[in-house]
Parts: sequence; structure tokens; C-alpha cells
Amino acid sequence: MLGRGEEVDEMAYDETAYRRNAGGDQPSDPSAYRTGVAATDYRNRRRDLDPDDTSGIRTTDSLEIVRRPELEGGRDRLGVHIGWEIVLLLTVAALAFLLYRLDPAALQRPALDTLLISGAAIGLLALGAGLTLRAGVPNLAVGPIALAASLHYAENGDRGLLSAAVPALGIAAGGALVVALLVLMLHIPGWVATLAAAMGVIVYDQLRTGPVNVQGTYDPSDHAFYLFGGFALLAVFGGAFGTITPVRRLVGLMRPYGDPAERRGGIAALPIIASLLLSSVFAVGAGILLAAKSTGPIVPGTGLEWTGIAFGAALLAGTSAYGRRGGIFGTLLAVAGIALFLDYADRRNFDIALFAIAAATIGAGLLVTRLVETYGRAVPTGTDVDWNAAPTTGTGWSPDLPETWTPSAAAPQQPRTNEQWDLGPWGTGR
Repeated sequence: MLGRGEEVDEMAYDETAYRRNAGGDQPSDPSAYRTGVAATDYRNRRRDLDPDDTSGIRTTDSLEIVRRPELEGGRDRLGVHIGWEIVLLLTVAALAFLLYRLDPAALQRPALDTLLISGAAIGLLALGAGLTLRAGVPNLAVGPIALAASLHYAENGDRGLLSAAVPALGIAAGGALVVALLVLMLHIPGWVATLAAAMGVIVYDQLRTGPVNVQGTYDPSDHAFYLFGGFALLAVFGGAFGTITPVRRLVGLMRPYGDPAERRGGIAALPIIASLLLSSVFAVGAGILLAAKSTGPIVPGTGLEWTGIAFGAALLAGTSAYGRRGGIFGTLLAVAGIALFLDYADRRNFDIALFAIAAATIGAGLLVTRLVETYGRAVPTGTDVDWNAAPTTGTGWSPDLPETWTPSAAAPQQPRTNEQWDLGPWGTGR
């Protein structure tokens, strides 16, 4: 039978009460850590202990994420991109060897000029797809835009290259700006908005009832090396520029994290507008090159097969389907490999549909995305802490441990007496 003082002391050190008092001013209710000053302190502690933890970051704090990359997904590692680009380089070398064995003239002029122009056209499409992937607003309309540009040049090329290209560039840029504003104002997924834009461009493409003969006289063969070289420079310098941490974070602000439906703030407007605008302009240039090098009429269609080729090349290059992450030489190598394979398949009469090639490249590219996302992030350091858990060292109390604690000052105490012999069954009971 416990004494009155002992009973009160044990109640004062009840487990729930002890957790509430041991932390000093810390609130014991978990909901208190979600709002107010306690929430800010809680999130700051988690960030200090685990740089990869983003559970407490508001998605509107875009500028803070650009300045402090550890707040969103950890820092990126380029080692996985370099390793994958070595694999791409070996694949390109193998395809070039197979093509040379099949027909050595395929890598000599004038056949080489045609191969380089095809590579430049596919490369422009891949640049547009890769840029919008990094920005988190994939432009699914690049293929239909390229086909529309081909049809427009085929019908108006006799008026001159500039006279035919300028209206197409203006319309594509205006449409990209409208789509970008819709994405920004409504904060909707970019692929949905660009898919709607692609459907509208397909309507224009299918207004023709038959193939259209190319009316222009521009021959890009004389500029084949310059055209492919220009694409190569854009791809390499763009990839290198994207390795700068603030730039990569700024471009990839639309990458999903936290609640993807929350707005990213006004700072995200620039990369969205720029990526959609440039991708549409690149698609127009690719369409004109495809029409100018064509030896036959331009057949109306959907153009979605070129969208598949573009995104397949971008994904194979190492650009993440989630946005932001990408390599340096990957786009150049992936485009070179696809151009070589298309030429090889045409000379071998494989008769493979572009849709099938696009599906295969996208499927392989998704595997590369998993590889990049798995090994492209820094290993997290630090450990997470459960702030609602009871202390485990130093201050915890268990019935199995010796009672070495000091009674709480708040608990009522039994008055002590020096006459200890008066207590117990042998005392006088005074």
C-alpha cells in the first residue's frame, strides 16, 4: 500500500505527462507542428538533420529552392549521366560501323549530307523536347508543328525561304505564348495544354486532301555540316549550361514535389515561356529542313510520330521524365544514334514504322529515367527525428529501472521527519 506522497509522485510522472513536460516549451500535440511558429521550427530542424526532406517546404518558395538546392530533392550527381553517355557513344560507334559495312558510300558525300540534315532536323526536335522536359512542361505539339511547317513550306517555298519561314515562326511563337500563359495562369500540367495545342495543329495538317509537292528550291545540302554543327553546339553548350546548379533548379521549378497542384510563383514564368517558345521555333526549323531535303511530296498526317521520336531521343539522352535532370553530350549522341539507325533500316529495307521506332525509344528512355532518378541524387546524410517520440536516453523512466529520479517540484510532498524509527510496523505510530 503506497503512501499518499508516493501515490501522487507516481501520478506526476505518468508517461503522457512526462512527455509533455520533458520537452520544455515544445507542444505535445502533433498538429501543433503543422502550423504557426512551431511548424517553422520543426521544419527547420528537419532540414538541418536531413537535407533531402522536403515535407515542410512550401511550393511557393521557389526562389528559396533555387538558392538552396538541398531543400528540394538533394543535389544532383552527374556521374550517372557520364556513364550513360559512354554507353551511348559505344552504341553510336557500333551503328556507324554497321552502316559503313553495309554501304561505305553512306558515310561519304552526297549521302552524308542527307544523313547530316536528317540528324539536324531530328536534333532540333529533340532539343525542343528535352528543354520542355527539363522545364516540367513537355511540349507534345512539336511533331504536329514540324509537319505543319513542312506543309506550309511545301506550299509557299517558291516565294523564298525567309518569306515562307517567317509566318510559320510567328504563328508557332504566338501559339506557344498562349499555351504558356494558360499553363501559368491556371497552373495546369504542361503536357495537357500542349496536347490540346497539338490537336489543333493536327486539324490544320489534315485540311489537305492529298500529298503536297514541295514548291521551294532551297537545297540544304550545301549547308549540311553547318546545320548539324549548329545543332551539336546548341546541344552541348545547352547541356553544359544546365549543369550549373542555380540554372538547373530555375529551369526545373515545375518538377513535381510536395503538392504538384500548388503554384510555383512568378519566378517559374520565365523557364516555362522560354522552353515552350524555343521548342516551337525549333520544331518549325525541323519541319522546313525535312521538307527541303525531301525528294517526294509531303503527306498530310498527325505528326505525332515525330513527337515520339523527339521525346524518345530526349529520354534516351538522359533527360529525366520528371524534369530538371539531364546530361551534357546525351542529346547529341542519342540523335546521332537514331539518325544512323533510320538510315541503316532504310538501306536494309526493314520497313519499320516511325511509330514503332518512337515507341521503342520512349520505352528505353523511361528505363534511363529510372536509372537517372535512382543514381542521380546525392546520398542523404543525417537521420530523421520523431519529435513526438518519448525521450530514449537520459530522461526516460521505466518501472524496470532504479528509481533515481527526483520528485517533481509541482507534486505535493509528504513532510519528512528525522524520527525514522517511528515509521513502519515497529514504530510507535505517532
